[in-house]
Amino acid sequence: MTEMLPAAAAAMLEGRLDNPFAFLGAHREGDAVIVRTFQPGAAKVEAMQGRAASPLAEAAPGLFSGPLANDGAYLLRITWPDGTVQETEDPYAFGLVLSEFDLHLFTEGRHFDLARVFGAQPVTVDGVRGVNFAVWAPNARRVSVVGDWNSWDGRRHPMRARHPTGVWELFVPRLAADTRYKFEVAGADGSIVQKADPLARATEAPPATASIVAPVPDFRWTDSDWMEERAARQAPDAPISVYEVHAGSWMRTQGETGEVLDWAGLTERLVPYVAGMGFTHVELLPIMEHPFGGSWGYQPLGQFAPSARFGTPDDFAGFVDACHRAGVGVILDWVPAHFPTDAHGLAMFDGTPLYEHADPREGFHQDWNTLIYNLGRNEVSGFLLASALWWLETFHVDGLRVDAVASMLYRDYSRNQGEWVPNVHGGRENLESVAFLKTMNTLVAERCPGAITIAEESTAWPGVSAPVAHGGLGFDYKWNMGWMHDTLQYFERDPMYRKWHHGELTFPMVYAYSEKYVLPISHDEVVHGKGSLWDKMPGDPWRKSANLRAYLAFMWTHPGKKLLFMGCELGAPKEWNHDATLPWHLLDEPDHAGIQTLVRDLNRLYAAEPALHKLDTEPGGFFWLVPDDADNSVYAFVRAGGGGAPMAVIVNMTPQPHQSYRVGLPQGGRWMEVLNTDAAIYGGSNWGNDGQVMADGHGCHGQPHSAGVNLPPLGVVVLKAGT
Repeated sequence: MTEMLPAAAAAMLEGRLDNPFAFLGAHREGDAVIVRTFQPGAAKVEAMQGRAASPLAEAAPGLFSGPLANDGAYLLRITWPDGTVQETEDPYAFGLVLSEFDLHLFTEGRHFDLARVFGAQPVTVDGVRGVNFAVWAPNARRVSVVGDWNSWDGRRHPMRARHPTGVWELFVPRLAADTRYKFEVAGADGSIVQKADPLARATEAPPATASIVAPVPDFRWTDSDWMEERAARQAPDAPISVYEVHAGSWMRTQGETGEVLDWAGLTERLVPYVAGMGFTHVELLPIMEHPFGGSWGYQPLGQFAPSARFGTPDDFAGFVDACHRAGVGVILDWVPAHFPTDAHGLAMFDGTPLYEHADPREGFHQDWNTLIYNLGRNEVSGFLLASALWWLETFHVDGLRVDAVASMLYRDYSRNQGEWVPNVHGGRENLESVAFLKTMNTLVAERCPGAITIAEESTAWPGVSAPVAHGGLGFDYKWNMGWMHDTLQYFERDPMYRKWHHGELTFPMVYAYSEKYVLPISHDEVVHGKGSLWDKMPGDPWRKSANLRAYLAFMWTHPGKKLLFMGCELGAPKEWNHDATLPWHLLDEPDHAGIQTLVRDLNRLYAAEPALHKLDTEPGGFFWLVPDDADNSVYAFVRAGGGGAPMAVIVNMTPQPHQSYRVGLPQGGRWMEVLNTDAAIYGGSNWGNDGQVMADGHGCHGQPHSAGVNLPPLGVVVLKAGT
């Protein structure tokens, strides 16, 4: 060992020491046990064995070495120039912490509890408390853990490589929770970069980028009843109405651009609002840690860490628990399709394309300037699978909405000829992504009873929401992007021209049951110059308001689960700004307050009436009464089934009211007017039916009965039979 001292000391000083356990710590050399420790800047270092102090000499700058009094355990006592004395165990005196079984599961992509094993784990080893660090960097020349405790000096705590897995590991005694850290990676390309921990459970608040040692959340949950019941609450026959929220801009503490609410503030204000509005779920734009707030969370780097913008992991758990106590489910946007190129993140993690594909034709998203996960690598797919399960299992989250699924399924997504690489069969399908999504959905179904997954998928890929066993991808629901596109296109038209585009509202029923659908009016429809939902509506303010009310009523009575982005229920006149609060002052104006009241009533009606939700995903729950009155731009249909009374919905898409418009009905007698979007309480003109119509025996529209119904201008009337 003596002969290697100069070379190893030079490697230590230059940050090239790749096998620190062969050099640092205690080693027998002849009849003596020699201990070596690197403590740059120390005034004095001693090895303590009981009361015996063995002074260590400075053999090279910062490198102290010397014999121990005996071959037993020892402490290092370090005296710093300011007189501070530090006592600690030597990290290089400890053995391995990660088991071979853990490493085996990791390399196979089947370690689904990664966040409880890798990253920074507060543990006790040989009776000593500290933190075990583990990170995957197979092509690195050296990896060190750095932090405040070692002056962010990568020479101080180089890690041990666990060959052949590519995992690096080190137990650092006496470290505790809340310690800041990163991994300093000497890459295969010659770079030396300090990287945030991919498995960090907590982080600094951006723009700072350090990871933070955090214990596994040990929150005391109070939602056992909810967890037992949620499978029924999220089933295809349940009323599901989702309020989509960007946590940073839903409401600010003071004025338009004040401080964002933390999880405690959101618990106090958002939870009762969502419950009071009758939404069954809140869906949060990605709250996984992300460096750039302007990405709205869709460029995450902390796939296991709730963003420090809003508080601690336990604070987030408290928010979820409060939602469940209020009867509200929690869905998180989750992004396995791509990640940002920030130097402290996953990009070129060990000096090579590790998490991403090497070929930019596979590994770079041109639309978003982000990198694409290499899901064909076991360790990468396993990393993401563990992330999905982490949110569902650790935080009791009720569902994941998986972002940008279409970009994952197709190798030529948003690419021209020659800009993409075919699969092994020469096709455009991304077979690795397909396998990943099927595995993810299978694992969620097996390990997280009652949890759901929802795909944002904009193509005609077959069987997105079909079971994996039947050849599908296994999602529970899929966003109906076609419905969104067709209906918004229709409603943006001047009513004068709508009769020539009548089929834009009827066409979505052609494929309404090809998948289990969510009807999404999401954040994507109110940004990037698209205008707000209010702004999309044609005409003067009165017509905008009436059109918007009609659109919302049409959406809530149409087959499919519902999703509405925050602010749409206020009739926000401007498109969403992620740096400002919603325009809550609009509720002082009757038109806007009326829209909010309508959304609340629609949610209550949707939940209360089985005909409006029980057969949302089955064709037996809908039939047309009037699909073809293009001249009057009138539509009428029935929602039925599920043990409830049938509901007739009549839609007038022109400013011209119709008195006693004859509509066929499946049942005679009284039909109560249970909703009219032109009611004064919603800001309308109160043109209606005095609360009811009577269906007589005159058949019409293929039905044995009919009634004359007063149709308000730009309005929707909902009738309920037999009441």
